[in-house]
Formats: sequence, structure tokens, C-alpha cells
Amino acid sequence: MEQLTVKGARMTTDRRGAQVNPQPVAIVTGAGSGLGRAISRVLLSSNYRVALAGRNQSTLDATADGAEHAISIPTDVTDPQSVRTLFETVRARWGRIDLLVNNAGTFGPVGAIDEITVEDWLATVNVNLNGYFLCAAEAVRHMKTQVPIGGRIINNGSISAHVPRPGTVAYATTKHAITGLTKAISLDGRPFDIACGQIDIGNAATEMTDGFAAGARQADGTVKLEPTFDAKHAAEAVLTMAQLPLEANIQFMTLTATNMPYIGRG
Repeated sequence: MEQLTVKGARMTTDRRGAQVNPQPVAIVTGAGSGLGRAISRVLLSSNYRVALAGRNQSTLDATADGAEHAISIPTDVTDPQSVRTLFETVRARWGRIDLLVNNAGTFGPVGAIDEITVEDWLATVNVNLNGYFLCAAEAVRHMKTQVPIGGRIINNGSISAHVPRPGTVAYATTKHAITGLTKAISLDGRPFDIACGQIDIGNAATEMTDGFAAGARQADGTVKLEPTFDAKHAAEAVLTMAQLPLEANIQFMTLTATNMPYIGRG
């Protein structure tokens, strides 16, 4: 991992005369495993400086795998002070924040609405919604004040933001809420060159989807095998969103396994 402190970033200009950071700075939450790890590594391989945020130092370091321009910052996205420290640390080290990938999340409890506990509901909302809000708020605060202003936020939604699975009320509700958060950030960010988009992923092969290959409960009560796809493709899709100039934005992207029972009747 990088040990040197870098103040600011050298800027070049594009064909329109706008300033471009040749080595942009990204923060990825939930970077210690799954999609967060895949996204972080794709960004690092594409000349980003990446702050890896998550609860566990050792898993963050495993994601970094010695990359020169990665730093691991243990973070609890549900704790406002921890989130504030994350962003202040990155700004102090690298001078700016060009990209936030809001990715940390939990699947939450499984069961009908009357079967899950209030505690499990609140814990899921705290990570999946409040965590995204806290990180986005800090990102916007810094993107408004850095020179040049602006940046991009990419929220990891889910196809559950459109169509829930049975027995996942907490997860589905928070992912629907992320769609509203994405739209609100996009609107409020316009005067400050802050773009915000959302990627809705279905069945990328990660620890969270390991069980789907063995069988997932369907809306009709049956259990069926579901196809998955390599998480690197989801990470590359995030990179595509991230590398657009700020005057362009992929507002919503849906990426699923081709034969996933999602469109139509399955």
C-alpha cells in the first residue's frame, strides 16, 4: 500500500479546456470482500488512487494486495464520526475526492414482514440506507469545496430496487430507497458538477449470491437454480460509469446474469 502523502493532484485539460485529473481519487465502501473488492481492484488497475473502506483492516489489506496507490481505512458507515474521519483522511492525503462508490451493505433478515424482528429491520436500514446517506453527504461536502469542484457518486443498488425477492422486506425496502437517494443527489448536485448514478446488479457471483447457484426461492414458492456471472463484469461496468466526463452520466444501469429469472415470468 502507498505510504507517501500526496497533496493535491496534477491537472491536465481535455479538448474542451476542462481540467482532468490523470490519477483520480476514489473511495469504495464495503471494499473488503465481494463486489467492493472487485470494484476496488478494477479501479486500481485503471490508474485510480483508491481508499478502501470497511470494518476489517485485514480484509481491506487483502483487497489492496500491495497495490501502490491503495490505502486501507477501517470505517463503520453507520457511525457519522467514522465516516467523517474517512473522508477527511482521504482529502488530507490526496487533496481531493473524485469518486465515491457507495457499496457497503447487508442482505438483512429473511422472512415475511411479520416474522422479522424490529432490531434486524433497524440494523439493515442503518447499514444499507443510513450508511449510504452519511457517505454521500460527506462526499458532496468535499466535492463542493475542492478545486476544481465536482465529482461522481455511484450507488450500488440492486435489482431488488425494482423487483424484490420473497421474504426480503428489509433489503428490498432499503434498495428502493437508494433509488430515491440517487435521484435526489443527482438533482442537488447539478450546480456543483456532481454526478450521481446507480447500478442495479443481479446475481454477480459473490459471497452474498453463493446460495443462488444451489437454489433460490421464487415468487411462486418454488426453489430454482439461478445463473450467476463473474463479479469482474460488474466491476468493469462501474468503471465505465466512473470514467465518463462529468457532463455525462449513466443515471441507472441494470446488469444481470443473462438467464436470471427477472424479466417477464422467469
